[in-house]
Amino acid sequence: MLTRAEKERIVRELSEKLRKSRATFVADYRGIGANSMVALRKRLREDDVEFRVVKNTLLRLAARDTAYESLVDYLKGPVAIAMSYGDASAAAKAVTGFAEEEPNLRLIGGVLGGKSITAEDIKGLASLPSREELVARMLGVLKDVPAGFVGVLAGLERKLLYLLTAIKEKKEKGG
Repeated sequence: MLTRAEKERIVRELSEKLRKSRATFVADYRGIGANSMVALRKRLREDDVEFRVVKNTLLRLAARDTAYESLVDYLKGPVAIAMSYGDASAAAKAVTGFAEEEPNLRLIGGVLGGKSITAEDIKGLASLPSREELVARMLGVLKDVPAGFVGVLAGLERKLLYLLTAIKEKKEKGG
């Protein structure tokens, strides 16, 4: 049994972690074996995500007066939370990927950017490309626009050159 001081420490720690996280997902973990939980934690740690089983009452207290206050709506029964400190899309991919492999892990909902999201929203987030991929695509678009413009300008110059060459040849033949 936890003492009051330990509970207060856990609430403070959870509150700090919630404030640092970019997204937090809530999942029902009943029926998952210890080895599977270790594997899940290891996989999530690679994506800068902390997976933690928490007492609902302590999480309610920790979420109070934070952007994650709406997590309280998902706290029914034994739950675990996945707090993402990095790319939320990568975290969603890791959690949903594991949930597909382990049917006992059931996503309930979460909070992203201070807004409550459903399990379906988490799956949608998982289908998005990673931040790095989106940045690479954007850079590709930014690179292609000037390159295309230069190509158009070079094409005009080329057409003018062809026209002048054709006029020159016509004058040489006719003149």
